Amino acid sequence: MARQKINSEFTAFDVVYEDGSRSSNRKVASSEVAGPNGHAVAKAIIEAQDRKIAELSGRPRGAIKSITRSTGR
Repeated sequence: MARQKINSEFTAFDVVYEDGSRSSNRKVASSEVAGPNGHAVAKAIIEAQDRKIAELSGRPRGAIKSITRSTGR
């Protein structure tokens, strides 16, 4: 069985939106979420990513209900 390389540059988050939709493994730079307010910072970064994606695609995302760190599967 091959070993998987662990990428410590990014932390992955699973996002649940208020409309019930989900987005898995959203990447945020680990250096950004290292402090005590890591989840709040991650949420702000993911919201900014969503705004940029919405701008490019013309399809807005709903508000974020919750985020959790992704677990390795």
